[in-house]
Amino acid sequence: MHADSMDAVFRALASKSRRRILDIVKDRPGCNVNHVAGHFEESRINVMKHLRVLEDAALIHSEKEGRTRKLYFNCVPIQIIHDRWTTQYSALWAGRLTRVKYRVEEARVPRPKPIPGRKYA
Repeated sequence: MHADSMDAVFRALASKSRRRILDIVKDRPGCNVNHVAGHFEESRINVMKHLRVLEDAALIHSEKEGRTRKLYFNCVPIQIIHDRWTTQYSALWAGRLTRVKYRVEEARVPRPKPIPGRKYA
């Protein structure tokens, strides 16, 4: 991936609205612009501008079908960036540390206190 392409991906991901659009398209592959625009208070034109930035960064792929465009999420540019700065070794440890993080967070959830004198199975 060229530096310019990588810059385009980072620019596209820098916007909260564009990240939300990616979530919407990822959750509903093949959706159209109207579906995406329905999730925003912004104008349809603004949403289309965001989609153009995402397409330019190759994070969204669109296919024209009649008068509508079907939208699909493309995770490849993000994976390429991830692969650039991680190795198999660091990915292994990152995964393990992530699991530890989730366990610690689960342990923080307050549990009901046992009632004195009551036996639990």
